[in-house]
Amino acid sequence: MNYDEFADLYDHQYDVYRDDLHFYGGVGERAGGPVLEVGAGTGRVTSFLARRGVNVTGLEPSARMIERAQERAAKDNLNMRFVQGDVRTFRLDERFETVIAPFNALMHLYTPNEQLQGLENIHAHLKTGGSFVFDLYVPRFGKANTVRHEGETFHTPDGRRTDVFLVQRHDRPRQHITTEYHVDTTQPDGTLNRRHYTLTQRYYTRYEVEWLLRFAGFESPRVTGSFQGGPLEASSDVMVFSTRAL
Repeated sequence: MNYDEFADLYDHQYDVYRDDLHFYGGVGERAGGPVLEVGAGTGRVTSFLARRGVNVTGLEPSARMIERAQERAAKDNLNMRFVQGDVRTFRLDERFETVIAPFNALMHLYTPNEQLQGLENIHAHLKTGGSFVFDLYVPRFGKANTVRHEGETFHTPDGRRTDVFLVQRHDRPRQHITTEYHVDTTQPDGTLNRRHYTLTQRYYTRYEVEWLLRFAGFESPRVTGSFQGGPLEASSDVMVFSTRAL
């Protein structure tokens, strides 16, 4: 997935997402050493950790996403380090006390080989006993092949209005969900401009993730159904995994 063209819309959509911030802030503060964030995006979580004095490095494959993150850092007077790289192949000289992968970052590993390659590379960048913490959404989707508007409307000071519509297509054999975004911007004079973006994610089941982690050299994880803790239940929206490198 190339997020370069998607970066600006992504920032508009998720800049206000706060559900996970205090959870990862606590993980970072307890790390007691350097933290690596996998899939740092435009720096939403990275900046939150940096404000709390966490020594955090953001790994992100998209150059445009890193540009947006650096703009955020400059605006907030934060000193944040970003590295452009793929979770499967990046190489850094240091080893980290903690690695985090917030907000479904691992859902861009589409095959078992890619998943193991990514997890083993994360393991290689952790100190022995270092923590790996991440979250994934519970796979429940809206009606497929149906255009829908999920309340995402953005207004600009010059009078432009942007509405985000989406269509989802579900490939069950491969556990892929593809979301096609139709982004309509209406100018003050009524002119309509439309942009298209496509996002494919590979969703997971709980025990599939547990086996992947064990196979990649991690201990059996603690799994919760929210960022506040508690068991993973049928009504949970998120799976939160905490494990350590053996």
